[in-house]
Amino acid sequence: MTPRPIIGITTQTLEAVPGELPRCWVMSQRYVDVLTSVGAIPWVIPLTTDMSTLRALYERLDGVFLPGGVDMDPDQYSESRLPVCGVIDPDRDRVEVALVRWAMAERKPVLAVCRGVQVLNVAAGGTLYQDLAEWCEAAIKHDYWPMEPRQRRDLVHEVHIEAGTQLASIIGAGATTVNSMHHQGIKQLAPGLVVNARAPDGLIEGVEGRDESYLLGVQWHPEELVESDPAMRRLFESFIEAASAHEPEVAAR
Repeated sequence: MTPRPIIGITTQTLEAVPGELPRCWVMSQRYVDVLTSVGAIPWVIPLTTDMSTLRALYERLDGVFLPGGVDMDPDQYSESRLPVCGVIDPDRDRVEVALVRWAMAERKPVLAVCRGVQVLNVAAGGTLYQDLAEWCEAAIKHDYWPMEPRQRRDLVHEVHIEAGTQLASIIGAGATTVNSMHHQGIKQLAPGLVVNARAPDGLIEGVEGRDESYLLGVQWHPEELVESDPAMRRLFESFIEAASAHEPEVAAR
């Protein structure tokens, strides 16, 4: 019997609520539920400032999952923060960038969604649009921030999956319709990454590594679509298959 792979899920800072809660680390239960449903053992990763502890946690993982969340601090890609940039979480940026760089060095599987694909691009040396309005006035609407739970599953615009990519081999090439909850996006593509999906306005909607390792990110939220779209469930299943097959490599720290 093959052991279930351990998948790290990063968290986000919840600031203290005076008289109610101290400062906390939180993350949506949806990611845990979906990863569990495809055979993973989800492991929620704290935003510890102790890098030796973070490294020890990382070494016990078979794969890294980067979920959605708040904006990245533009300092991570050497830009000044603009008024259009939203809430940031520098502790989360630091932890996620470290995890991605370690995983890339050791070819440990990484799956990233929404904010996660932006983190992946920045960790690999790329940049972001702090708000898509600064990119193109003719851009389609990407920020369908949900006011009700059902809206997280609303299919709002098409993306084109590039033929010949790893993503296409998993969910199929051509057009598919996705949900969308982001106001930032990939600006300069990182060296070592290739585009695997674009929106109708040309915005990058997915990236992956250039080699055969499992390093893959999409801008939408596939975890909300696994019940309605078998292709989105296959995306998570492929990640768990890669994590199960991964053999640790010794890399310089």
